Amino acid sequence: MHRKIIHIDMDAFYASVEQRDFPEYRGKPLIVGGPPEGRGVVATASYEARRFGVRSAMPSRKARELCPHALFVAPRFEVYKQVSHRIREIFRRYTPLIEPLSLDEAYLDVTEDTQGIGSAIEIAGLIRKAIREELQLTASAGISVNKFVAKIASDMNKPDGMTFIGPSRIESFMEQLPVEKFFGVGRVTASKMRQMGLYTGMDVKKLSETDLVRHFGKAGQFFYKIVRGIDERVVKPSREIKSISVEDTFRHDVEESGALLDELLQQAERLSERLEKRQLKGKTLTLKIKFSDFKQITRSRTLPQAVADPETVKRVGAELLEGLQLGGRPVRLLGLGISNFHRHVIPSPSEALPGQLRLF
Repeated sequence: MHRKIIHIDMDAFYASVEQRDFPEYRGKPLIVGGPPEGRGVVATASYEARRFGVRSAMPSRKARELCPHALFVAPRFEVYKQVSHRIREIFRRYTPLIEPLSLDEAYLDVTEDTQGIGSAIEIAGLIRKAIREELQLTASAGISVNKFVAKIASDMNKPDGMTFIGPSRIESFMEQLPVEKFFGVGRVTASKMRQMGLYTGMDVKKLSETDLVRHFGKAGQFFYKIVRGIDERVVKPSREIKSISVEDTFRHDVEESGALLDELLQQAERLSERLEKRQLKGKTLTLKIKFSDFKQITRSRTLPQAVADPETVKRVGAELLEGLQLGGRPVRLLGLGISNFHRHVIPSPSEALPGQLRLF
């Protein structure tokens, strides 16, 4: 029996909430994020702004260049979380099998829906209708027999669209899919694939599993299966926390080692507080640095015992920083994280929401 998987993705979520709550923003290019005068980053852009090439994670200064008449507003994450909870309540009318990916998207397994409707297409339509009528927002939906294809499908008719890709269409769909759309294929892997003459799923399908593993490691096994429409990942109602981190983008580049150390020690305090809140201890500490030219490096150390106390986190973080010998190179971003947990705590749905980026 085929599974019935729905991927719901809200349309320009943060910007849509702002346009809903403030009529003066409607119909205008709106950018939610940090101000363009500093080191701001775009969190979400309305579709009016996207027509000018503005995209999420783009520096706000670049967004201003592309769309000079855009309106910039600071994010209201608490409001977005409240709206996200209401969206989850709508999901729960039809299934308890909900896997949130972020505040604005989630997988739903409706193979056995609680209302006995039986049709994933009908359920997706009812969910989108409820979101529109109750929250005055729009969502796009992808429906298929596995998570990968459902997620790709949800992006095909945005905004406010719905796409169903049934079992008989999956292989031909995957054959035509550009390799950049494959899960786990970033810029580096995509570039390597193009150098090998692999541009679509059809090209990838010509290689054996052994060849794919030789070129791409363990990911090659996934590529071999997914290009044939095979994705056995289940919808997980709650996800284990694999890592916790804090990071800050500086308003101005920092060159002094003393200033970097001060910032790192503050981050260590915040990181320890988050560990204590979740009752977690980790063995692997990771330092992340992004320079003014956007080049990035990370350094990690695995300890013999799991830790959470601020003294140890500070000491190890400082040693990692000292070992880099930056030599006065201007630093744009500094971050500290911990993983390899001694004990996992499964969070409630609200706690499972990923932390938000610091945008300004």
